[in-house]
Order: sequence, then structure tokens, then C-alpha cells
Amino acid sequence: MGDYREIITKAVVAKGRKFTQSNHTITPAHNPSSILGAWVINHKYKAKKVGKVVEVNGSYEANIWYSCDDNTKTEVVTEKVTYCDVIKLKYRDPDCMDDHDVLVEVLQQPNCIEAVISPNGNKIIVHVEREFLVEVIGETKVCVVTHPDGCDSDEDEWGHGIDDEEFEDLNPDFLLGEEE
Repeated sequence: MGDYREIITKAVVAKGRKFTQSNHTITPAHNPSSILGAWVINHKYKAKKVGKVVEVNGSYEANIWYSCDDNTKTEVVTEKVTYCDVIKLKYRDPDCMDDHDVLVEVLQQPNCIEAVISPNGNKIIVHVEREFLVEVIGETKVCVVTHPDGCDSDEDEWGHGIDDEEFEDLNPDFLLGEEE
């Protein structure tokens, strides 16, 4: 093996990303006259690796504020929406071991893009977008070069100290200003 060593370590071995647009049909208590506002709250999700994909299972609440009775009354309808986004993985290391740890980053929280009254006038269609980035952590093997004579770095060479010359360049009046 000489000047090389194989090290088993945990690393990102696969990644995936998915942007999703979905439509949800919500049935309010009364026929809507107009949509006054729409928003998404209480987003929750969990992710797990299943074969060569990651499944992100989640839910959120769609809240629609609408007017009814010929714009004489208003109401809010809330509906819990569930979803399952299947995210394909691109493997950097197909021979990894123990690759069941999944990190999820929400690039775009579920967001209501548009809410419209259905053509028949008794339902509301909500258009929602969301986006996830997933990383799979697994054990993998890396090969590193070793130096049998040790490391020849010296802590002083890093330049973390402050030289007296740097203090000479400071403007002592920088923080002083004229008082009004």
C-alpha cells in the first residue's frame, strides 16, 4: 500500500432535486363569489430512501378566504393536503454501504401560486408549487496520500496573528464623527 491509505467514512453518495406543481380542488361550504386570499401553512414532511429514489411524504393546510352570497359575506375554508414526492437519485458512489440517512432541504416551501373558482362555480382550484433537494449519506471508501515523515506545516505560517504594521494603517478618526 505504500504511501496511500483507504479510509471508510460517511459522505454524500447521492443527490436528487424535484420541483413539483400540483392542483387541489377544495369544496367550500358555500358557492364562492370571489377569492380574497389563499395561503399555505403548517408544512410537515418526512423522507426515506426506497431503492434508488427518495420518497418525501408530507402535508400542509391550504387556507382560502373567499366571499359568498354575491359578495355580501366572507368565509375561510381550510383543507389538509397530503403528498408524496418521489425524487430520483443521481449516484456519485454506486458502491456505497449503509446509505439510508437522508438529508432534505426545502428549496421552496409549498406556496399558493393561484386560486380560482371552478367553471361550475361551486369549488375552488388551488395551484401550489414546492421544491426539495435531497442528499443521501452513506459509508464509502476514500484513498488518501500519507506522508511518512509527518506534516511539515507550522502553526505560525497560517498568518492568524496581527502585525504591528497593520495597526499603523488604521484610521483613528474612523469612529469619531461630528455631533449635531
